[in-house]
Amino acid sequence: MKIIMLGAPGAGKGTQAQMIADKYDIPHISTGDIFRENVKKGTELGMEAKKYMDHGLLVPDELTVKILLDRVAQADCKNGYVLDGFPRTIPQAEVLDKAITELGEKIDYAINVDVPDENIIRRMSGRRACLACGATYHIEHIPPKKEGICDKCGKELVQRDDDKEETVKNRLDVYHKQTQPLIDFYTKQGVLRTVDGTMDMKDVFTAITTLLA
Repeated sequence: MKIIMLGAPGAGKGTQAQMIADKYDIPHISTGDIFRENVKKGTELGMEAKKYMDHGLLVPDELTVKILLDRVAQADCKNGYVLDGFPRTIPQAEVLDKAITELGEKIDYAINVDVPDENIIRRMSGRRACLACGATYHIEHIPPKKEGICDKCGKELVQRDDDKEETVKNRLDVYHKQTQPLIDFYTKQGVLRTVDGTMDMKDVFTAITTLLA
């Protein structure tokens, strides 16, 4: 079972991807993790990718797909995998589609974890973190006992730059421009499945496993 996870930043697709991987005993493959692993091991592909990463450039789609195909060719992927974080754009999807078609394979499902922007903005901008001990909170869902103070170590809680409303809105704008067209792409291929990501995490997972059954 070969699955691609789609969804805006903060939609919870990474969490769902890991839960799917655990349930079906298939690897959860994040492109960021593969890059780091290849660079760490000093592989030929990793060193090639590092040239771009060291200059703050995006790794070209063809190289990313090469690294991805190298990963999915490993023994633990024989029963499938869950891709998280790739493809992000139509050109990436087309390169990936061409590459796996040449291997005589195909993507079985593209699962879109759908959450309205306003929910994501509220979800992410409500996060607070303790830089001293690493504890995390949410002003609505997991508030500290004393506002702005960590329960565990008593230090001040902060809102990370990534979680500020303006940053979240910018990330969502990029997502809609680049990744939203993927929904149309995989709809045309007949593999798109959409779940309501505003539900409780366990209910989202139940909805996904029902679709995969």
